[in-house]
Amino acid sequence: MNFFNTGFEVLGSGLLAAGIAQSLKVIFFYVKNKKIDFKIFTTTGGMPSSHSAGVISLATSVGIIEGISSIEFAMSLGFSLIIMQDAAGLRRAAGKTAATLNRVVREFVEHQETKPYEVLKELLGHTPFEVFCGAILGVVVAFAVHSLKYIEAVNALIGSF
Repeated sequence: MNFFNTGFEVLGSGLLAAGIAQSLKVIFFYVKNKKIDFKIFTTTGGMPSSHSAGVISLATSVGIIEGISSIEFAMSLGFSLIIMQDAAGLRRAAGKTAATLNRVVREFVEHQETKPYEVLKELLGHTPFEVFCGAILGVVVAFAVHSLKYIEAVNALIGSF
């Protein structure tokens, strides 16, 4: 079964880019807070955007394999841009709304005796910089995965001697 220049390469590079981005979030959290929290690996938001890394890696892989003038590349890039805009737009706005609601409820609870309440998740979206960094990571991973094809070819050539 061939991996390179197929949908497997496209999907593999996208999943790898998203996985690397999520791993970087854990590392950045550790550097900032001096403690390990593996729950960060499964959360949304933060630096870099794994959504951006994954979808741009997919689109870049399609562009490398099919060409940047192909319909497939145009479609994958279009969907990628929508997902990235959503990560920095709608989901970020929802996170800010959650932060405001959490503050209002916390202030209310401090002045009233009420039942315990569930704190809303505030880190939902990304800053434009986090989205940009995720996109750069996605491009780098796509090119790195595709370049493995050439390393495999060289190894096969050397092995034939």
